[in-house]
Amino acid sequence: MALENTYRSYSIIPCFIFVELVIMAGTVLLAYYFECTDTFGVHIQGFFCNDADLMKPYPGTEEDSFVPPLILYCVVAAAPTAIIFTGEISMYIMKSTRQALIAQEKTIVTGECCYLNPLIRRIIRFIGVFAFGLFATDIFVNAGQVVTGNLSPYFLSVCKPNYTGTECRFSHQFISKGNICTGDPAVVERARKSFPSKDASLSVYSAVYVTMYITSTIKTKSSRLAKPVLCLGTLCAAFLTGLNRVSEYRNHCSDVVAGFILGSSVALFLAVCVVHNFKGVHFALAKMKTEEYRGLPLITFPRVESPLETLTAQNHSASMTEVT
Repeated sequence: MALENTYRSYSIIPCFIFVELVIMAGTVLLAYYFECTDTFGVHIQGFFCNDADLMKPYPGTEEDSFVPPLILYCVVAAAPTAIIFTGEISMYIMKSTRQALIAQEKTIVTGECCYLNPLIRRIIRFIGVFAFGLFATDIFVNAGQVVTGNLSPYFLSVCKPNYTGTECRFSHQFISKGNICTGDPAVVERARKSFPSKDASLSVYSAVYVTMYITSTIKTKSSRLAKPVLCLGTLCAAFLTGLNRVSEYRNHCSDVVAGFILGSSVALFLAVCVVHNFKGVHFALAKMKTEEYRGLPLITFPRVESPLETLTAQNHSASMTEVT
């Protein structure tokens, strides 16, 4: 193994175990509490009597949707993982891209006999960051739904409010009481979690992350349209997922737009600031040093006249004098 392609580090394994895995476990645990427990209560938001925006027909449970949650979550988690795994292995096997990959990612020596291959490091880093962002996006979405308590388009259809004792003679009368619903409590609580759209956030996060990976790492010299078709197809699928939520009256347009902004923002932040556009760490450091050298002022040295130039000048002066 060439020494110039190795880098010795005794802190990478302890940092990975005691810092990164702890942060990842805490993120997963917080997402679990949001998804599977009632630890965080939903904000009870009021509504207007006979509000047309909240009287859409009930579309049924989430499992009855054209894009069921189980299929959506499996796709947004498995598809980018498979693409990153396949892409990294392919680049490492191909001779034309293997040298560039090794130049970006040196082999880490963690002890006298332990080596971390560049391929293993890149796969763990890119997939690990993607998984962290997926759970972080889910936490942001659940936090937004719990804090705002924004009502779904079908809220009044499942709430079935009891207007007895309320002044609903005018449609613009605002009802601030949260205990006048007579419908199924579980369905009513689900109808209070509309902003932002979870399906839109997760789908666009996965699409933007994998699109940036494809455009930054995969090189196709033989085909100019392979990468654009794959990237645009992924983004289109995420966009159609959000539109489906609106067409089925499960979310408002503003909920879907907010989900798109949230998911794309998390993906862009992680891809640009955390994994540096999927380039190697040593590549980023070398680029930083080059930019530092470019910023240094130029140093001027005094001009030293050579003896040949002095002799040439003297001969020229003598010839001019003889002519005169």
